[in-house]
Amino acid sequence: MSSVLVFIFDGLQPAQVNSRLMPNLTAFAASGVTFNNHHSAFPTVTRVNASSMVTGMTSGGHGLAGNRLMIREFDPDKAMPAMEPELAQVAKAGVPVLLVPTLGQILAEHGLEYVAIGVGTSGNMYLHNPNAEDYGGATIHPTFTLPSDLHEALIDRFGPWPEEARPNTMRMAHATRIMTEYVLPERRPSVALIWSSEPDKAQHASGVGSNLSDTSIKEADGQFGDVLQWLREAGRAEDTDIIVASDHGYSTISEVADVESLVHEAGFAAGGEEGGVVVAQNGGAALFYTKPGDLETTKQLAEWLMGQPWCGTLTASNSVGRIPGTLPASLVGNEGSRVPELTMSFRWDSNTNKAGYAGTAYSTHGEPGTGQHGSMSKHEMNNILFANGPSFKSSATLGSPSGNFDLAPTILNILGLPGGDAMYGRVLEEALRDGPNDIDWTIELHDAEHDLGEKTYRQQIKISTVGTTSYVDEGNSLS
Repeated sequence: MSSVLVFIFDGLQPAQVNSRLMPNLTAFAASGVTFNNHHSAFPTVTRVNASSMVTGMTSGGHGLAGNRLMIREFDPDKAMPAMEPELAQVAKAGVPVLLVPTLGQILAEHGLEYVAIGVGTSGNMYLHNPNAEDYGGATIHPTFTLPSDLHEALIDRFGPWPEEARPNTMRMAHATRIMTEYVLPERRPSVALIWSSEPDKAQHASGVGSNLSDTSIKEADGQFGDVLQWLREAGRAEDTDIIVASDHGYSTISEVADVESLVHEAGFAAGGEEGGVVVAQNGGAALFYTKPGDLETTKQLAEWLMGQPWCGTLTASNSVGRIPGTLPASLVGNEGSRVPELTMSFRWDSNTNKAGYAGTAYSTHGEPGTGQHGSMSKHEMNNILFANGPSFKSSATLGSPSGNFDLAPTILNILGLPGGDAMYGRVLEEALRDGPNDIDWTIELHDAEHDLGEKTYRQQIKISTVGTTSYVDEGNSLS
């Protein structure tokens, strides 16, 4: 059986994959499959998309609604960060962190292993295999491992992790060494994943296309080249399928709107109180939780949001019905048992920043001119996917839509394992060596408007669909 290696560049945009910045990835892409119409899951934040990659589901399906979210079964009145200590507390309380099986669990049922290593946030890595203590496999992060006893064993063997830095090159070099000296040659997992925190960390700090961003990309590409070289030297290149992706694209912050403060300044009560609203800020998006059944507060909040200059799209869950001016959360994959009552994406445009990269947007935090993501901007929804190896076509460029939630069903298909049919994502059959050259897909525009008196709020969301799988292309309010 062949194995699969997944390499993630956090926050990498298609425009950044070129021979100047990324000679290794550019050459890799040219000889394999390039997905020219690849999509992030919405909200376009890391932990939502990490969960989508390993479950094959949208956020509504896997239950991890944002980098910051409310899990009502754990705490019905407060939002929490999706980080390792907090998520581990959720699991300890007997509440499932993710609502569906992960790739690690499915592989374990067949006596196979999933091992993930990454140097980004602790929450990102925890979500790759929250049940590794019980099901097997492993997750490796500088601050913890699953299973927990692996952490000290790796430090004893490879030394302490370098301090986090920007660019985070030394930590990633340490992760690459563990991957190529321990994970791949000794554990030989059926699926291995390595997650670079760049260029995300650099772009949050100094912006898309900054000198720091460019340096981080060049150095991350060098580490990707080191992994490829190890595979060749170890004689493993011919039987390893390699998938390279990013979790989301990027925007430049135009203005900051501290939505949580603004909501309460507008007179809405805090969570836990009568008529209370819990706001979970997610950079380019915000999640709003009202008390179950409090439709009046939800409607008032929706109308207030529509009147704000920074409000882009606004979707509502089935639990609150069709509020005038909103679109259904199911349209963008945000319907399920843990979803917020309302989800807002900030308003965005295609203006360029100082480095010439298109896409600016409001954000809940950060500094204007630096990088951010989370919204339904096409510059954030559009990210990268490349594939190369014995299961994939050679030198192919595809225009059909694909998404991060397609990774898990495609990997299971490559390994000849069941489980993908229960997922929202699809097998990317058009990329496989024996797959069709073309597939059918459609594009639809979904509009909503609401007369607010002084102005009319209008929004539009563009959706591409293959079979029963839909992808959010972009969404914004209309001036």
